[in-house]
Amino acid sequence: MTRRITEIRNVPRLPVRRHDAHKGDFGRILVVAGSPGMCGAAILAARAALRAGAGLVTVAIPASLSTALAVAVPEATQLVLPEPADADHAARADSALAPAVLAGFDVAAIGPGLGTGDASRRVVAVVLERFAGPQVVDADALNLVATGVLVTPRSDRVFTPHPGEFERLTAERPRDEAARVEACERFATRRGGVIVLKGHRSVVHDGERYSIELGGNPGMASGGSGDALTGVIAALLGQGLGAFDAARLGVFLHARAGDLAARRFGAPSLIASDLVDCLPDAFRRHASP
Repeated sequence: MTRRITEIRNVPRLPVRRHDAHKGDFGRILVVAGSPGMCGAAILAARAALRAGAGLVTVAIPASLSTALAVAVPEATQLVLPEPADADHAARADSALAPAVLAGFDVAAIGPGLGTGDASRRVVAVVLERFAGPQVVDADALNLVATGVLVTPRSDRVFTPHPGEFERLTAERPRDEAARVEACERFATRRGGVIVLKGHRSVVHDGERYSIELGGNPGMASGGSGDALTGVIAALLGQGLGAFDAARLGVFLHARAGDLAARRFGAPSLIASDLVDCLPDAFRRHASP
């Protein structure tokens, strides 16, 4: 019998917040991101997670980037990682990312600006293996998975490749919408979890259900936009949404913020920071009846 694949068109609602809630109720998010020369990716992911409602955001980042991150995102705490060039990087990274440390977080977002050297490979492998909660796997973490970092299939992991990263993962580059949906189905069935294939009319698929995002604009084709999406999805996972709903709601709100930013600044001038700044308006409009 042919398996039925269902297209989902309604957008999930945001969880209702109790009046007596505290920050721990809205997710402790670990963002594993950034490397020398790529601190901005960590900043964008962390800021987006906070703007998307995360209760607490901690960024795991090399010590040399600590000051820049603290200035840009004072609301985030830090988990200091060794420098990639340190001779004892592997041992110190294992200690910093010990199971007891990782157990203090509800969601891990892994990959923006992380780099693909041996040190980053070790960090990604450790987090993917040890972190028990939902994960968002993006950017350089995807590239490292494509080159051999092992990933055990699980239902609460969200992969967020753009077309180039998807091609590195699968050796496929589907061109039309039907082919994109079919390729995502194959990926989700084989890898487990949820895939967000980013781009014009982004596809979200869990192997049995999918949605296609109709919003967004060409101004979002700018460096850092995907890092912001990673933070948004991680924050929604931390607020209790399942992987499929967090991914499709995250894509929806990210696209709406991009459209609001394009109206304010014009699509050619849109940068990822503008998109993050427009997330509150996107959330507010979605929450309104």
